[in-house]
Amino acid sequence: MDNNDRRGKNLLVLGAGKDQGFLIKTAKRMGHRVLAIDRNPYADGFLLADDYGVVSNRDIPALKAYLSEYKASGKRIDGVITMGSDIPDVVAEITAFLHLPGLSQQTALWAKNKYEMKKRFRQCDIPIPWFKRITTFRELKEIIARQGYPLVIKPTDNAGSRGVFNLKENSDMESLFYESLSYSSEGKCLVEEYLDGPQISTETVMFDGIGITPGFADRNYSLAESFHPRIIENGGWMPSNLSDEQQKQVEDLVIRASLALGVTNGITKGDVVYTTDGPKMIEMAARLSGGDFSESLVPISAGVNYVEAAIKIALGEKVKLDDYKPNKMDYVANRYFFHKPGRLKGIERVAEVRDKEWLVKLDFFYEIGDILPPIRCHGDRFGVFIVVADDREELDECIEWVYSKIKIIVE
Repeated sequence: MDNNDRRGKNLLVLGAGKDQGFLIKTAKRMGHRVLAIDRNPYADGFLLADDYGVVSNRDIPALKAYLSEYKASGKRIDGVITMGSDIPDVVAEITAFLHLPGLSQQTALWAKNKYEMKKRFRQCDIPIPWFKRITTFRELKEIIARQGYPLVIKPTDNAGSRGVFNLKENSDMESLFYESLSYSSEGKCLVEEYLDGPQISTETVMFDGIGITPGFADRNYSLAESFHPRIIENGGWMPSNLSDEQQKQVEDLVIRASLALGVTNGITKGDVVYTTDGPKMIEMAARLSGGDFSESLVPISAGVNYVEAAIKIALGEKVKLDDYKPNKMDYVANRYFFHKPGRLKGIERVAEVRDKEWLVKLDFFYEIGDILPPIRCHGDRFGVFIVVADDREELDECIEWVYSKIKIIVE
C-alpha cells in the first residue's frame, strides 16, 4: 500500500483562495490528500494543501497539460471539486478528461449560461420570471415599452452580481445596458421580470436523484436603495422566517430545479423568490457556494457540514442524506462592510468588537494603504462579520451594534 492509500484519496481542488479554504480543511480532516490549483502563486490555500500548482483554473489546455504531468509522475487524482468559483464548465471538462465522476457537459452549460438555464427551467415547468435574451440597446427599449418597469438586466454568463441591475423608470438605461453587456464574454444580456418577495438562498445535496436542503437562509437586501441600480446582497439570516409549509415548497422547487439541470449527484446552490404565487427560481449554480454560507451559517445554525457530502460525491463515494438533515435551529447571521473609494487609512474599534462573545467572525479583505475600488459587485465588499444570538431580534441588535462601532477611514 502506497502513501496515498494510507492517507485516503487524492482530491483536486480548483481554486485555493479564501473561498476554497474550508473545502481544503474539510477534505484534510476526512483523511484525504489535496492538490490545489490556483493562478495566484501566493494563494492562502496552498499552505493548507499537500500539493499545489500555479495554473489558471479557466485555462483548460494548461490545466490538462499540468494534470497529465502530475499523473505521469506517479501521483493519482480521485476526484475534482471547487467551491465558490463559478466554473462548472471547467469541472465537467476536467472530470471527463480524467475519467472521474462529475457534471455532464450539458449540465455545465445549463448551470453556466443563465439564458440556457432559464430555457431549460421553462421546458421542465419550473416556475421562473419572464425573460428574454438581448444583444442590442434597441431590443431593451422595445422590451421596456412592452413590459414596463421594474426589470432586471444581467450578463448571460457571469456571477457574483457583476453587471446585474434593477431597471426603474428613472434609470440610465443605455449606460446600464452597455455596462451589463461588458461583463458577458459572449456579448449577450438577459432581461427578466423583477420578482417581489422574500429572497432565499438554498444549498441542496443531491444523491441518486434524491435531495435534501440543509442550507436555507433568508437573504438581506436592506441596502438596496443605497446601491440602486446595482443589486448587491448584504448577507443573510438562519433559520428562515418562512413557515414550515413555505420552506417545504421552496425545497421541493430547488430539488426539481436540480433534476431539471441534470444534477442527480452533487451540490446545487439556489436563488429563490417567494412571491404571492409561491416560490420561483431566479437561478441555480451547480457547486458549493463561497463566502460563509456552507462554511459557517449552516454548520452553526443547522449543525451539519455538507461540504463533506460534496467531497464524497466528487470521489465517487456513497452519501447518506440523513446525515445532513439539520439537527438544530440556532440563530446566526452574516453581514458585510462597505466602503467609500479611496486609500484605506485605518479601521477603528476593531478590538472592542472582537471582544464580544456573540461575534463568530470579523474579517477584512483589504489592508492599510490599499486603494479601495468603487463597489460594483459582491467581490468589492470590504469585509464580513458573523454573529449568533437567541432570536432574530437579538441578531439584528448585534448587527446594528457592530455597524455602529466599526469605522472605515478612507482618504
